[in-house]
Amino acid sequence: MPWKPPPDAVFAVRSVILDDVAMGRVLRRMAYEIAEKVGPNAYLIGIQTRGVHLAARMVGILANESDPKGGPRLGTVDITMYRDDLHMGSPKQEVGPTDLSHSIDGQTVVLVDDVLYTGRTIRAAMDVLLDYGRPKAIHLACMVDRGNRELPIQPDFVGVRVTTGPNESVRVMLSERGETDQVVLREKVG
Repeated sequence: MPWKPPPDAVFAVRSVILDDVAMGRVLRRMAYEIAEKVGPNAYLIGIQTRGVHLAARMVGILANESDPKGGPRLGTVDITMYRDDLHMGSPKQEVGPTDLSHSIDGQTVVLVDDVLYTGRTIRAAMDVLLDYGRPKAIHLACMVDRGNRELPIQPDFVGVRVTTGPNESVRVMLSERGETDQVVLREKVG
């Protein structure tokens, strides 16, 4: 089982993977790749919490390029109650809303998350979606793929790939959460 930081773990930033300018470029590239593969009316569904902000940014990018009669749609999913470690003493999770105001039945949806690691978050997000309907297809977009999968889940759209060690983590920091936009590699200290 991979190492998971305890709730009181202390991390130090080891390096900046993407600064704010690079993050903007990566999000634009990902948005255009999604539009090319899925279509300009893509249904992006962000996973609470950081995935929601990234999905909203990409919808904004695509909205500026799309037909005024259509355009990309945005939804959100909260996976808290679908986690397989919910009753295993994990730290209290932030609970956010699930908002799928457009039907997912027969739609090609793109799940959006900040960091893909073991694949368990994505599995839980797919479970949420299937409780709401039957999409035609589900694609996955993530800002960072750090490898070390426990489940056979792979992204279709990736910002950057980063190899991490057992005492490292990747954090996507966002202005929507009161942080400076950047992606950092952190290492456990102490």
